[in-house]
Amino acid sequence: MTNDATFEDGREQPLRLKALDADDLAVMAALVQDAIFPSAEMKWDTKARRFAILINRFRWEDAEHAQLRKRGYERVQSVLAIEDVIKVQSQGVDKSDPDMIYSLLSMTFTGGEDGTGRIELTLAGDGVIGLDVETLEVLLRDVTRPYIAPSAKAPSHPA
Repeated sequence: MTNDATFEDGREQPLRLKALDADDLAVMAALVQDAIFPSAEMKWDTKARRFAILINRFRWEDAEHAQLRKRGYERVQSVLAIEDVIKVQSQGVDKSDPDMIYSLLSMTFTGGEDGTGRIELTLAGDGVIGLDVETLEVLLRDVTRPYIAPSAKAPSHPA
């Protein structure tokens, strides 16, 4: 007798997502909310027109399961890559301190003419990274196995 696969069977599969429109990006933004990363893990390759960050992503997709099982919440290292980047600007980001840790709160897209637009990464502490893009193409790929978050707690946002 064989059993059908369940959603839980795929729980440990690494994420590999691509956002090509604002709706896709909203889903991805929810998955990267509360990701943390040091300043040294941000790279802009001007020739490839790619801005990438190696983030420690909170696994929101596993949070309910962790709570039900009464185990620690998980994080996973992921690459967040934004393609076709024309210009990068930042405010409240100290590029001189490679050990400065940032927390990603939101990721939004404002469309312009002919598919162009601006992606904004809002960071805790009033930091913002603005990326002018020729087209919207954002990739998210988990690159390690999940690990128990050092705090073993879910991020919270007091009102």
